[in-house]
Amino acid sequence: MLFRQLFDADSSTYSYLLADSGEALLIDPVKDKLDDYLRLLSELQLRLVLAVDTHTHADHITALGELRTATGCRSGFGQESGSACASFTFRDGECLGFGARELIAWHTPGHTDDSYCFLLPADAQRPARVFTGDTLLIRGTGRTDFQNGDARAQWQSLQRLLSLPGETEVCPGHDYRGWTRSSIAEEAAHNPRLQVADVEAYVELMNNLKLPNPKLMDIAVPANRGCGLG
Repeated sequence: MLFRQLFDADSSTYSYLLADSGEALLIDPVKDKLDDYLRLLSELQLRLVLAVDTHTHADHITALGELRTATGCRSGFGQESGSACASFTFRDGECLGFGARELIAWHTPGHTDDSYCFLLPADAQRPARVFTGDTLLIRGTGRTDFQNGDARAQWQSLQRLLSLPGETEVCPGHDYRGWTRSSIAEEAAHNPRLQVADVEAYVELMNNLKLPNPKLMDIAVPANRGCGLG
């Protein structure tokens, strides 16, 4: 299976290209990187069959719509997004196939109410990978103070992720220090947001972050509800 981690420096966003048997899937593509994706797909002789977002982003505009126009792929959001522009929506436990492989969608609300993670099961060569969007970051977690965010719901979502085997690779939606990947065991041991005593302490911590809104929030959220088109 082919795996590429791609980076947008303006929004510190990681996108992921996965491929098997010539069929490809893109997670969290960024509109400004559309030409890069199309070139890479061409160079690797891949047919993009699916492009999906982990949630409705507030810090960049998605490439879902333009990728669908350019490649004929199906574009998807979680069913909680309320998106009318997507080719399809997915729900908790649904499998997203590409080639002979598949991702399992996990609804992990908290950062937003439509937040999802995608689990790539282990095979003989590699441990499982989980693409965590903004739910679990490397030494952090996604903020919970807008887009129907809920710190209590996020705590429960994090406990679900922490139930995965410790060797599971964590592939986050962002990083602001240049770190690329982690593991469930590493985050359980060293992520400061996960060292609190209980859900109440986590809610208090998250409710007192007092972070500024993303600078593109007023533009990105409505644009992304329209699949980044227009």
